[in-house]
Order: sequence, then structure tokens, then C-alpha cells
Amino acid sequence: IDWDKIKVEMIERSAGILLPISSLPGPYGIGTLGKQAYAFVDFLVKAKQSYWQVLPIGHTSYGDSPYQSFSSFAGNPYFIDLDLLAKDGLIKKKELRLLSKMDDREVDYGYLYEYRYDVLFEAYQNGWKRYRNQIKKFVRNNPWVEDYALFMSLKENFGMVSWLEWPDDIRLRKEDAVRRYRKELKEGIEFYTFLQYLFEKQYLDLKKYANEKGIRIIGDLPIYVAMDSADIWTHPDQFILDENEKPEFVAGVPPDYFSKNGQLWGNPLYDWDQMKKDGYKWWIERVDGVKKYFDVIRIDHFRGFESFWAVPAKHKTAKHGHWVKGPAIDFVSVLRDWFHDVDFIAEDLGMISDEVRVLLDQSGFPGMRVLQFAMAPDGTSSHIPHNHIENCVCYVSTHDNKPINAWIDSVKPKDLKYAKDYFGLNEEEGYNYGFIRGGMSSVCRLFVCQMQDYLGLGDDATMNNPGTLGNWKWRLRKDQLNDALAKKIAYMTHIYRRDKQED
Repeated sequence: IDWDKIKVEMIERSAGILLPISSLPGPYGIGTLGKQAYAFVDFLVKAKQSYWQVLPIGHTSYGDSPYQSFSSFAGNPYFIDLDLLAKDGLIKKKELRLLSKMDDREVDYGYLYEYRYDVLFEAYQNGWKRYRNQIKKFVRNNPWVEDYALFMSLKENFGMVSWLEWPDDIRLRKEDAVRRYRKELKEGIEFYTFLQYLFEKQYLDLKKYANEKGIRIIGDLPIYVAMDSADIWTHPDQFILDENEKPEFVAGVPPDYFSKNGQLWGNPLYDWDQMKKDGYKWWIERVDGVKKYFDVIRIDHFRGFESFWAVPAKHKTAKHGHWVKGPAIDFVSVLRDWFHDVDFIAEDLGMISDEVRVLLDQSGFPGMRVLQFAMAPDGTSSHIPHNHIENCVCYVSTHDNKPINAWIDSVKPKDLKYAKDYFGLNEEEGYNYGFIRGGMSSVCRLFVCQMQDYLGLGDDATMNNPGTLGNWKWRLRKDQLNDALAKKIAYMTHIYRRDKQED
């Protein structure tokens, strides 16, 4: 790979679209790595885009959020495309009847959990021996998968309760217990290993197709990991836990523009002093494990490296936490220098201090600007286009925001007036396209727009309402991806010179 060439591509003015894999259209209840994913890549090409931002792709756990995963390394089994499995002879089409009855307007995670794994288990039964040699190679290249597969098999064995509720011998990973359960749960371990093999194969095939078409993938790296995860069960020494391996403090953020009570994420906090002793080995392995999936990694909650909000584990909201100093440039420089072949984006939203700004500048990573946050009439926000810098990524809105048309319906009249005056918003063009034009014209190197904003959708298309459950359900309809829309996006991309095409 010519890394110097890739760095040059990152510097050029470019544009991309944010659409989680789960939101792709198609049958069987959730977006997958199959036909519609390839069709979306083709749509991006027609629209003269250079990037596809997919958010995290991990195996979702409680709350169905991709930022709460059973593993920092494992892919979401729901994304495995069933039609591709049928084409390979691993399942029969008739087995998909129950899943084909699902409402494809939004993701029904409960229904998926009840029926999806039965179909995937049939694929395992038909494919384990056929792909045994390939799976052995996959395991050698992905040593994390053995602990992950054991962890998931144990969860099934104990009724899916948290590992904190398992019997002490296996909860504490006593050697005899680990050895015994590996033998007793052999089939389950093989099953979850097989799912990860399938996920990687399908995902990397899709990524190769996208890269060959000139589309680079932006993926998210959540800063924290879920308490009920293979990561913490296998590496409790890397986290601040008590003698019973339970957290005294958990992660979150204080009250801000997303939530008046703050956001109580509930994730355990890192023991940064312990991590420093071995040169942040756990983090290096984590990033190394996911970089094959992404051309650009967006680091979630970057400000947490400078200082993080610690909330007593017994509290019900994040209001009464306190700031604790993080590892700052001592860690960020390791991440930057170790992965010199990876492009990073720093998610620097929220309560940003001068210290965070200094850390971002030291890192060299581009930060984020969100136009939805820019419309205070005093015009001083760093998010407003006249205050943008080249080394940043501009969004109209993110997955944590309402689509811009929903924002317009709910914003203060004086802020809306300022937006109308600033961007020249008008009904003929559509207010959403006025914002998009504003982002396209920014000096920032990269502009990324949610698919919902190109479509002019409202509040019911919001991907995530921070601090609440029942999110991550919105899905794109197949008929919404048409040549007329691609042509419209391509034209705007071209006039603001964010494409690579000649006149």
C-alpha cells in the first residue's frame, strides 16, 4: 500500500456520507454486508463521494447501541448477509421465511435476537468442516477470538446474565474452570468463532470493493468498553475495579446540550497508570485489531484522554460526577506514532476546555465541526463556517443529533433567523440543502453528511437520542437511493470542488 498517496488523498477536499450498516435497506430486519451494501457503494460513486462513515460495527449488547459491545474486536453477527450464505450453500432460502416477514422500516432487535441466531447456527453446522483450514488461519491472525467465543458461550450457558453474576471460579478465570468450560462448551465456542470468520470475510470483501471504487471507510472507535464484555472479563487489571471486580466509578459526561442530566454511560474507567506500565499494550492491540476494517478511525469522546467524567457507580444520573485527569499527550502520542499508517479523526464535541484544544493541536488529528451547534447569533462558535480551519471535519448533524429539518422545527426563533440569514436558507432549495451547501463550502478538508439530511427527513429518522434507550433503529428505504439524488449530491460536491473529477 502506498501510504504517502493515501495521506495526500486525506488532505484533498472531499466529501462523504454517514450511514450505519444497520440502516441499509434490504430484507431480514437489518442492514447487512450484502447486495444493498454494494449498491450503496455504487451510489456513493455516482454521488462523487470519497468516504462512507459506518460508525462502530461491534457485536451490540444491552440497549442495542454499537457503542456498547460484547467485544472491542468482534463484528456484529447481525451484519452477516444471509443471501450470501444461501449462495454459498450454508443455509436454505426457506429458512429465511420468518426473518423475511420483518418490518423493514426499522430494526427490531428483539425479533432478530429470537430468530437470527437459529439461521446462523445452521450455517455453522454446514460450514464448520468445510472452512476449517480457513478458520484456523483466521484464529491465528485474531487471537482475541478465543476469549470472545468462550465469553459468549458462557453467557449463553448462564442465561445471558452479566459475567459479574457467574460462579466465582469462571468469573475470576481460574485455570481449571477455563479449561473445563472450553471442553464443555466446545460447540458454542466453534459457533461464535465461525460467526466472526464469516463477518470478517464478508466485511473485507465489501471494503475491498469500496476501496477499488475510490471509497474509503470511516469507522468509529468507542473510547470506552462495556462492563459486560470479553475485554473486561479477560483484562480486569486494565480497569479501575474493586476487590469484587465491580466499578466504583463509571463513565459519562456532565449535563450539556444533549441532556440536562448528563449522560450516564456506565462503562468502567481505565486504570491509565497501569496501562502506562506496559506502553499501553491493551490499546495498541485494540486499534491493531480494528484498523483492517477502516481506512480512517474516528476516536469517540477524544476529550476523555485529557480528562474524563467519573460518576459514582451507585448514582442514577451523571449530574454528580467529577473530572479526573487523563493520560493526555503521553498516550495520544503513542497512538499517533505507533499507527502512523492510520488516519484519525478526533471527536472533540461536548464540554471542550483549553487543555483539550491544546491536546488536539498536539495530536495533529482533525477535530469536528457540527453546523447544528453553530447557529448562536453572536457568531463566535468554532462550529460556524467562518471560524473553521482546514484541519477539521464538518458535519451538518451527527448520529447523536436530530436531522437538520427536525432541528429547524424545534430551534429557538432567533437561532433559526440567524441560520436563514447566514446560509441564505429558502424553501425553494430546502432548508436542509442550505445547510449542506454551507458545509460543502467550508474550508475544512472533509465534509460528511448524514443520509437523513440529504433526504430532508424529520425527527422520526433520528438515529440516537443520547441518554435514552430504544435507539439505533432507523433504516433507509431502497427507493430513496435513486439516480436523481445521486446526481444532485454529485453536482453540489463538484461545484465546491470536493470531488476528484475533471470539469
